[in-house]
Amino acid sequence: MKEFLLIFRLSSVPTSSPSPEQMQERMNWLASVAAQNKLADKGNRLAYANAKTVKPGDIVTDGPFTEIKEFITGYMVVKTATIEEAVELAKANPILKMGGSVEVRTILTPDEKA
Repeated sequence: MKEFLLIFRLSSVPTSSPSPEQMQERMNWLASVAAQNKLADKGNRLAYANAKTVKPGDIVTDGPFTEIKEFITGYMVVKTATIEEAVELAKANPILKMGGSVEVRTILTPDEKA
């Protein structure tokens, strides 16, 4: 099994907390991934405030970042045999109903090449 990072994105910063129904839907999706023994790390949500970007030349800027079109809202790590299987898990994520997206990235071990 390989590990894949699922990065959750929205096109705008949510102005309110998720409804109880949305939270339940997210928890049900997470539980379904865990029930398949494909959850490696449940990850966390990420804050929009108190973010910094460090750039070359000792430049530090505040976030969220106006130069990006989408905001990263959270992440998790799944373990599947293939990236296609990880994509199938991502397709069921409730963030898609909110107009968001899920980026699926292979996590490389130290001896692997990109």
